[in-house]
Amino acid sequence: MKQFRMLINAADTIGHIEPEIYGHFAEHLGRCIYQGIYVGEDSPIPNTYGIRNDVIAAFRQIHMPVLRWPGGCFADEYHWKDGIGEKSARRKMINTNWGGVTEDNSFGTHEFMTLCELVGCEPYITGNVGSGTVQELSEWVEYVTFDGVSPMAELRRANGREKPWRLKYLGIGNENWGCGGNMRPEYYADVYRRYQSFCKNYSGNQLYRIACGPSCGDWHWTEVMMQNLNPTQTDAIALHFYSIPDWEHKGSATEFTDDEYYAIVESAAYMETLLQMHTQIMERYDPENRIALVVDEWGTWYDVELGTHPGFLYQQNTMRDAMTASLTLNLFNRHSRRVKMANLAQAVNVLQALLLTEGEKLVKTPTFHVFDLFKAHQGGDAVYCFTENAPLCEGKNVPMLSCSASVKDGVLTLTAANLSLHEEAEILCDVCNLDVSDVSARILTQEVHAHNDFDAPERVTIVPHPAALQNGKLHITLPPCSVTAVTLK
Repeated sequence: MKQFRMLINAADTIGHIEPEIYGHFAEHLGRCIYQGIYVGEDSPIPNTYGIRNDVIAAFRQIHMPVLRWPGGCFADEYHWKDGIGEKSARRKMINTNWGGVTEDNSFGTHEFMTLCELVGCEPYITGNVGSGTVQELSEWVEYVTFDGVSPMAELRRANGREKPWRLKYLGIGNENWGCGGNMRPEYYADVYRRYQSFCKNYSGNQLYRIACGPSCGDWHWTEVMMQNLNPTQTDAIALHFYSIPDWEHKGSATEFTDDEYYAIVESAAYMETLLQMHTQIMERYDPENRIALVVDEWGTWYDVELGTHPGFLYQQNTMRDAMTASLTLNLFNRHSRRVKMANLAQAVNVLQALLLTEGEKLVKTPTFHVFDLFKAHQGGDAVYCFTENAPLCEGKNVPMLSCSASVKDGVLTLTAANLSLHEEAEILCDVCNLDVSDVSARILTQEVHAHNDFDAPERVTIVPHPAALQNGKLHITLPPCSVTAVTLK
């Protein structure tokens, strides 16, 4: 067992943790939408307007704050008018990015906005810049948000929605450096400025405009964007990063060695370098912090499960993924001065999914349980949290412990992950500027390969964990491969 001292200063605020940092992503990819979220109103699976009731309940459980849709790469080939009106009359399309399957467009704007209403989350729509027109995106915003008399508002009413929705988050394209058009940043910056100009604020709705940001460590893209974007026209830029040590040989989601585990954790930990470096560039042009950084695609990426469609990106989800998720969310909390939203890829049946479905069955993954543990951070103030640390293992520049702390309504939440596979961590924590008389803790821990499946859906789940106050100090022991949330009042 290794011993560590920790210090939390509840009065030293380092950022505000917007709930949207705990956001999610649902693309038309594999079985994320169809068979995952949406089964249709005639399905024997319990549903509301065709949306699975068990999925709605699970999203509510973790207080899902925002959901991004329809992509992803799919967004820049999606034409929204194909997805409205009578379902039998909707135009079909080929999903050229993900498996070449035919989309029947039965899940479109109305269905997505209804899903967000049922969950109680903010919708985040990504507009088509790669193959769409300025007029098309402008009319989509009008269709969704305008409460007056206009062609798009009347079309919405004819399709059964009298009053407009509220749409806060609008992405102007997706990965325009790649699948969204293979653009140079200098070119995209002008494209962005043109498209956003015609996305109007109707009927009291206020858009939060998000520009395509960099892929991973493309510092040049961020530099060019910050040089060319006006904060009065841009609220955020979007960073994408996936934890993949080797793109050619991603490996199995469930069968891996200790070395492969540590490689994925090291890859996930690179997020801190990305946040630091992109923030430094943004600070030079925007010291007032008017343009936020959002990480609207992140997560682990492995080879697909054997026997599944290679273009559907279906993978299992183990305690390894819980560890990378906790590490990443702690980093977002600690960088919440600039980071204002993040969206895990993806919500159901794709990549590092929250949920897996098979017919009427549903499984909550270890990653889902991490979001459940961390949800108390939403809307809190991130505070100073320092811990002594040790290297995770020889040759890896990753600390053994990952932690963050926040205060909300006088309650302090500490989340701590012991990333080691073999060492216990005994923590003695001083908490300054907060009178603490009560402590409780919950933990997610199992052997690193453990995962939930349709035969054993609760193999990995959250349980209570002992924690104590000793002479005003928090004392807690973290087992190897564990994620813990501690509440101090």
